[in-house]
Amino acid sequence: MKFRVERDVLADAVAWAARGLPARPPVPVLAGLMLDASDASAPGGLVLSSFDYEVSARVEISADISEPGVALVSGRLLADISRSLPDRPVEVTTDASKVVLTCGTSRFTLLTLPVEDYPALPTMPGASGSLRGDAFAAAVAQVSVAAGRDDTLPVLTGVRLEIEGEKITMAATDRYRLAVRDLAWTPEQTGLAAVALVPARTLSETAKALSGADKVTVALASSGAAGEGLVGFEGSGRRTTSRLLDGEFPKYRSLLPSESQSVATVETAALVESVRRVALVAERNTPIRLSFSGSEVTLEAGTGDEAQASESLDAGLTGDDISIAFNPNYLLDGLGALGASYAELRFTASTRPAVLAGKDSADAVAGDDYRYLLMPVRLSG
Repeated sequence: MKFRVERDVLADAVAWAARGLPARPPVPVLAGLMLDASDASAPGGLVLSSFDYEVSARVEISADISEPGVALVSGRLLADISRSLPDRPVEVTTDASKVVLTCGTSRFTLLTLPVEDYPALPTMPGASGSLRGDAFAAAVAQVSVAAGRDDTLPVLTGVRLEIEGEKITMAATDRYRLAVRDLAWTPEQTGLAAVALVPARTLSETAKALSGADKVTVALASSGAAGEGLVGFEGSGRRTTSRLLDGEFPKYRSLLPSESQSVATVETAALVESVRRVALVAERNTPIRLSFSGSEVTLEAGTGDEAQASESLDAGLTGDDISIAFNPNYLLDGLGALGASYAELRFTASTRPAVLAGKDSADAVAGDDYRYLLMPVRLSG
């Protein structure tokens, strides 16, 4: 095998294909990244791929191939090398059981892994629909912030995708907060309905990498079809599949309150900065209190003999005065995900979950396409 490729093209492609490789694979060959310069049907001639039985990644790039061939090398090592190469064309050749990368005066020799032991990539499910890459990435970022990180509760480490006609609903929760995002898309067929639970980490990394694509295709297999149990995403010559999570996702819709006793509006950036400052005195896992009254909100943290802080901000309030406490990190996650100039906070009671939504101006009506529900922290005394 021998080919020549631009350094930035190679580095981007390797980063995409290697991003999900396990740090400690159960079998050494699963740490590999496949370089395939033998597929004449590939538009660019060179295909890079990886698969660890959970997540697969495949990307096609343009390369000047003088000798076709296939090689399997350490994906993480190749990614590190590709990133560090000078801005010159890269020549890649195979020499017996080695792959040699030459870039300017830089030369690297990598040992190959046995190609015959590498698993075949799974079949991509049939396309279900598509949407813009930037819209997809923004929605996933808003929702995945609420996904759990505890692998002992795998269902909560996923993002639930609900497809209903021309709308996708994404939801994630770690039991302390819930994020829900509705967005429009273009289905492949009318009346399409499907549900999938996708690992949040894989979904987040994939959406971010495809954010520049004009069109991202989402693929979910129907029961009994090829690719069942998988979800696929494709855009800009890049393709990935992921095994779906098993288990029953919480019935989250019943958690979203249908009405509010109090509604507050605060400038998002000002509230974020205030929460960060006041939370400096909050010990680990201790809450920050927000007291809404009249035309302001007062933030407080720390009690008794501990360090204390308080700060007041302008806030609009409709309904009853309310004092409520939150984990400051969870509150900051929600405010950061709004992507709006103003935050609307909806309350039913100080012991009940609050809902955050974004709006462009203080007088605007907040949309319900994104909602971030946050459980309050009970304060003693």
